[in-house]
Amino acid sequence: MKRRKRKHIKSRHILVCLIFACIAMIALTFTSVLPVAPLQQVGGIAIVPLQNGINHVGTWLTGQASGFQNVRDLSAENQELKQRVAELESENTTLAREQDELTRLRNLYQLDGDFSQYEKVGANVIAKESGNWFHKFTINRGSDDGITVDMNVVSGSGLVGIVTRVGKNWSIVRSIIDDDSNVSGMTATTLDTCIVYGDMSAMEDDRLPFGQMNTENDIIAGEKIVTSNISDKYLEGILIGYIIEVDEDSNHLTKTGYIVPAVDFAHLQEVLVIKQVKDTGGGK
Repeated sequence: MKRRKRKHIKSRHILVCLIFACIAMIALTFTSVLPVAPLQQVGGIAIVPLQNGINHVGTWLTGQASGFQNVRDLSAENQELKQRVAELESENTTLAREQDELTRLRNLYQLDGDFSQYEKVGANVIAKESGNWFHKFTINRGSDDGITVDMNVVSGSGLVGIVTRVGKNWSIVRSIIDDDSNVSGMTATTLDTCIVYGDMSAMEDDRLPFGQMNTENDIIAGEKIVTSNISDKYLEGILIGYIIEVDEDSNHLTKTGYIVPAVDFAHLQEVLVIKQVKDTGGGK
């Protein structure tokens, strides 16, 4: 404890001496007792390097402070940019959703015009059976809206399926891709008839099989298949899909193949129900 006290007193004495020495030098300079030039030389030797060092330190500290300020400014700008990007992404998602909805509604409007001879009612899909596909689903229209069993359902560019059950304010639709579905179809150009089979496993490749096409005509890929005039339950002329593959059977009398459906059965949201039943009897 005593050693620390003596060192502290000694340092203080040295500081006091230095202060007095500085005061004396300043006083002598002003009174011209000592020549100025030697003092300036001493000051230049002793003070200038110290001043330069202080200037360097000051410049470095100024640069550091400016750097810290730039970092803070950049951080604030970065946060603003992130917020703006998030806003733009949200706006883009909203616009994409609205564009998708507009496209679907335009397609429904086009379908409504294509079958203007029939009365129709629009409906939203409110539930579906498990799985990736809308093979059986529920809509928010029922008997209160004039819907009955066996009414045809359309969406997108063509045929979705048929109403199988009806409640007061809901109905169940079985689509043409369901394993229990068979639809009588025909080629749009040659009117050759066929049967389009519901096949959930084939839908994994986005296609449905057709068969029993009795024809000698050349059927090529891209040919339209529509509901036929001999169908018991489906109104004539509704687009089912497009042929993507056709083969001649071993009997050389009939042809089989695959079509790609005209409707996106993975993303159904709105449908039109044609309020006319073709026939109440059984059949395809």
